Order: sequence, then structure tokens, then C-alpha cells
Amino acid sequence: MTSKGEGKRYVVDTTGSVCPMTFVLAKMAIDEIDDGEEISIRLNEGEALANVPRSIKEEGHKILKLLDNGDGTYDLIVRKVEGDSGPQ
Repeated sequence: MTSKGEGKRYVVDTTGSVCPMTFVLAKMAIDEIDDGEEISIRLNEGEALANVPRSIKEEGHKILKLLDNGDGTYDLIVRKVEGDSGPQ
């Protein structure tokens, strides 16, 4: 599901899906990586952009940045936090 991008960051593209599948795909991808690793999650603007970052934060992971790709998609950069310990 995830692919290794530049450096040590993983990438998952959810732009072909709609909510709630966008979050399901993002969560599955985060579950595949090790604690402390980063993943880039590509999202469409709209519902996915509104819901996925909030849900990932509620899972206890750290949102590092949100990049606007200028084409209606965004890259959400997330660091997996050990143990899915809940909100930070």
C-alpha cells in the first residue's frame, strides 16, 4: 500500500477514494510504518482534507505540515507516534 519516496518518507495516495475510505487508507498506511517514521498522505480538497488530518491527530500522530500542490490536492506530512496513545 505504501511506497517509499525520497529519503525515508513513505507515500500513500488517497485521491482516488472518498471519505471514509480516505481515512481508512491513511490509517492502514500509518500502521505499516515504524514509530517515528514519516509518511506523506495525498488528499483531495474538500471532505478528505477536512476530516483526515483531524482523525489522524485524534489517533495521536503528529501532523508536521500540509502542502498545497496547487492542483486541488494536498500532501499531509505525518510522523507516526509510538503506541497510538491518543490525542496530543
